[in-house]
Amino acid sequence: MPVYHIVVCGGIVPDPLQTLEPVTSPTGPALKNEMMLPAVLDPWAAHALYEAAHLAKQAQGSKVWLVSLAPKAKLQQVMMSVAQKVPFELVAVDGPASGFTDSYEVAAALAGAIEAIPGLDRSRLLVFGGWESASRGAGTTMQMVGERLGITEQFQGVDELSIGEDESLRILERVEGGQHQVSVCQGLPALLGWATGNLPEPPNNPKIGMDNMRTLMPALQRAKAAKLIGEGLTFSAVSVPSQRRETRIVKDLAAEQVAEEIAAWIRGD
Repeated sequence: MPVYHIVVCGGIVPDPLQTLEPVTSPTGPALKNEMMLPAVLDPWAAHALYEAAHLAKQAQGSKVWLVSLAPKAKLQQVMMSVAQKVPFELVAVDGPASGFTDSYEVAAALAGAIEAIPGLDRSRLLVFGGWESASRGAGTTMQMVGERLGITEQFQGVDELSIGEDESLRILERVEGGQHQVSVCQGLPALLGWATGNLPEPPNNPKIGMDNMRTLMPALQRAKAAKLIGEGLTFSAVSVPSQRRETRIVKDLAAEQVAEEIAAWIRGD
């Protein structure tokens, strides 16, 4: 099996169990007490990272980089747990991690960080990332990263990647109707936007964590600031989706009548 240079793009997001409240800050929309909220690695990016580590383990000599755009302080907290999952080298970019950033600017910052990785072999390059995101859910960020890097072989909604005997990539992409499109890619570089993949979350391994920590802290100290100014981007309003509840208490109503009323309410009759 050939050697791969795998770059995973992944940001951090507030823990899904937290209640998020949008507010207006001096710089635009933000989340209330955002810096105080516990954060995790974006779930879609986490799938991409686990798939990258699995492939690198199979292909001896391969290497994984994690490129992340996030506030350094929050990124350090998240990396303390992520570093124990799989081996990787962190490339940190200091910038906002909220969902109110423009995906065009995010893609430019990520592509610039990838291009600056020393010793990266583009003829062996695979760029992984989340097909979607828990914060930057535009579904366009990874595509624009690839375009900026000149990568035309792009696959989105990927659930499975396997390597053929001829070193070709066999890729399963999600399509409508719960089916998959099977694609074969003969050459690198290539970009894969992962959906859920099919690998479980790896268990914590303290030895992997210690090995990763040797490069994590220096990478955070070297992180360059990315100013995402959002020029031309405006928000008319931000709010939590409103809840709607209509309750009627009725006695002795037949099940068929209840079903008819529910169906009529759904149809909007």
